[in-house]
Amino acid sequence: MLQVNHIRENKQEFINALKKRNFEAEDIFEEVLQLDDKRRATQVKLDDVLAESNRLSKQIGMMFKNGEHQKANLIKEKTGNLKEDSKALSEELSETVAKLETLLYTIPNVPHKSVPAGTSEEDNEEIFKEGDVPVLAEGSLPHWELAKKYDIIDFELGNKVTGAGFPVYKGKGARLQRALITYFLDKAIDAGYTEYQLPLMINEASGLGTGQLPDKEGQMYHITADDLYMIPTAEVPMTNMYRDRLLIDKDFPIACTGYTPCFRREAGSYGAHVRGLNRLHQFDKVELVRIEKPEDSYAALDNMVAHIKDILIDLKLPYRILRLCGGDLGFTAALTYDFEVFSTAQDRWLEISSVSNFETFQANRLKLRYKNKEGKKELVHTLNGSALALPRVLAGILENYQTEDGIKIPDVLVPYTGFNLID
Repeated sequence: MLQVNHIRENKQEFINALKKRNFEAEDIFEEVLQLDDKRRATQVKLDDVLAESNRLSKQIGMMFKNGEHQKANLIKEKTGNLKEDSKALSEELSETVAKLETLLYTIPNVPHKSVPAGTSEEDNEEIFKEGDVPVLAEGSLPHWELAKKYDIIDFELGNKVTGAGFPVYKGKGARLQRALITYFLDKAIDAGYTEYQLPLMINEASGLGTGQLPDKEGQMYHITADDLYMIPTAEVPMTNMYRDRLLIDKDFPIACTGYTPCFRREAGSYGAHVRGLNRLHQFDKVELVRIEKPEDSYAALDNMVAHIKDILIDLKLPYRILRLCGGDLGFTAALTYDFEVFSTAQDRWLEISSVSNFETFQANRLKLRYKNKEGKKELVHTLNGSALALPRVLAGILENYQTEDGIKIPDVLVPYTGFNLID
């Protein structure tokens, strides 16, 4: 959520920047500022009424003490009117604040100056590519056929038990999945991240805090009886651990990691691009979250990008990095880098990670601040990244490492799997 004072101070700059997202902000900013003016004026009136009421209450107390009962009762009538005024003003203030907050929830984050303009993923900017695409033998298979051939993932059984998008991992498939999770966590811990085990359900306040609500409500599984939501990513509970916190200098840097299943209702369209592991309703992911002072956040973002690069180099998977354009940028992000691995059998790039800096956008919703060296309270910057989302990493390994003898296991994972070939 944007800060109103920042909108007021940078109105035209924000209007121009949001055009990169194809978001016309001029009218909504005007409404925001009008509501904020009304909020301020109402607050001043309410403060004046409350101050006068307090002054008269003290005066009445002194009069009763001095035996001036008649005068005290006359003034008491006036305080009754002031109470009615304060009640009306309080209601008006609450209504204005609610309207203002609702309006602010509809405005996306202002893109970083490096974000290119664009309308869709076609306009994303490739900034880095590494790794050689393997040459596969004739007749090489996509991962969903490999999974069936080697009996390591059962999509039909998952469909029977739950529905489409809920695969069942079996035997060496389950062990490879577990190996990837442990390897990703070990890499994060070695890089200085603290591991957390997190709830898989969140309340509404947590969804609002990180921006999943109200923007992505239709994509989340809602448990109506308890008014809880299944998490779409570990980012949500992990970042909300710091909701309503005031941090101090020695708390930084804050680097968290955790593995969770993730749940998303919206799984995209039908067709080859969503077959197998390409898009699921339930999938596993190891997440990174950082909370930084504003002056340190972009160095932290670069550090996260380097961390994911290192993992993909270890796995020997060909990958590229995209800087997302305004039209493809997530609602809460100021800058996002997407990592994609190349699936040789599918002859296409598969997104396997997004790394984002939200600047103060989430922190403003979370009321997450720190006290700087001058003793002033400021909003922090929040960042998150997948390191990594497992389904498409697993798909890339199965397809790119397939041989006539079976599927080789990347060397770095063999100590975790206990085997070097799926056959």
